[in-house]
Amino acid sequence: MTGFSQAPRKASAMSDLDSQVPYWDAAAATKTFTHPVHLPWLDGISRQAAILDYGCGYGRIMKELEQHGFGDLMGVDASPAMISRARRLHPTMRFAALDAPPASPCPDAGFDAVLLFAVLTCIPGDAAQHRLITELNRILKPGGILYISDLLLQDDERNRSRYGRHADHYGSYGVFETGDGAVCRHHPRKWFSTLLAEFQNLDTRTITVPTMNGHESTGIQILARKPTSA
Repeated sequence: MTGFSQAPRKASAMSDLDSQVPYWDAAAATKTFTHPVHLPWLDGISRQAAILDYGCGYGRIMKELEQHGFGDLMGVDASPAMISRARRLHPTMRFAALDAPPASPCPDAGFDAVLLFAVLTCIPGDAAQHRLITELNRILKPGGILYISDLLLQDDERNRSRYGRHADHYGSYGVFETGDGAVCRHHPRKWFSTLLAEFQNLDTRTITVPTMNGHESTGIQILARKPTSA
């Protein structure tokens, strides 16, 4: 958010996904997202399965899934401007803006699969990330699939420098501010085991992906399953 003051803002920056809606609304017309969908991970899912893209942005992934035969798709995002762009680009698809993320308008156990692509990087706080995963657990059917794609801690000097520069301010190593005003987070691998403790890990892959600001970064993709019983 380009209007950040210089006063300490640890508490607000660590809040939920809606804390950066003004940034994403301003960026909605220009940002391009690049995390790839590993389609073999979805081969075992029926083409009639109900799939939610949480943090869908402008609908890029939903369009790709539609092109591969998936028909029951829905996208939600905290940014109304992103949803407006998605509706313009894909007028026949279903999109909804989130009023109070991470809460969604989706029913309990309403989806066979949920995609969460480059969303956790937009949520700096541990507790806020846990709230989101709890919400996704609620809306997934027992045995449903959670497919996460996000960014790991980077080893290069540019990233190590900004992690260190912002660690005290935000209370977490890996949280940083971008030059255009976002507050983002890169994660140690072990964090995902903690975050997804209630899920069964099915597969993990490491990827290289361009970030939204054009830098090459190492990412992680995780395929997890909600248990069929408590």
